[in-house]
Amino acid sequence: MFTLTNITKTPLGAWALIALMLATRAHSNHFGSPIALPDASLAVFFMAGLFFGGWRLFAVLLVEAALIDYMAITKMGVSDYCVSPAYVFLIPTYAALFLAGRIAARFKTLQPQDLLMQVGLLVGAATVAFLISNGSFYVLSGKFADLNWTQYATRVAKYYAPYLSGALVYSVVIVGLVKVLNAFNLAGVSRNKAL
Repeated sequence: MFTLTNITKTPLGAWALIALMLATRAHSNHFGSPIALPDASLAVFFMAGLFFGGWRLFAVLLVEAALIDYMAITKMGVSDYCVSPAYVFLIPTYAALFLAGRIAARFKTLQPQDLLMQVGLLVGAATVAFLISNGSFYVLSGKFADLNWTQYATRVAKYYAPYLSGALVYSVVIVGLVKVLNAFNLAGVSRNKAL
């Protein structure tokens, strides 16, 4: 049976998640553009829970996200439109993904039922995250006084598919890479034992 090994428990793995968020979060279009990758923050928080599970890394990633946003707005000319009293609700938004990752870590094999559980947890958590971040923005930003919930929901519904697909694509690619690295690691261990 193929399982995740300790490759994802190394500091290098945590630094890779930190670097991925740094490389993808700072631009003005969360969903990417011809010259910028989509924001990987959702997948990074899910992967942090899946591979590491420690609250210390969660806190580091929260601070990193805030610092990137601050630098992007103050130094890179990115719009501050999304910064409002609702910004604090990014904490439960990302916590939903992180906790889902921690739960998904229980399903470690490449068996279809385990993979489906991990994907289901990611989709569910990304959906909850979408509702938290957009609902809090609607209620607290002060930018939608003229819209009722139905009008607002209709307006933001078009963002759900790219929100979810970005998290899914990054997660599938990251888990795939980890599985390949683990396979090489296991092959190397087996080869060394044979010597």
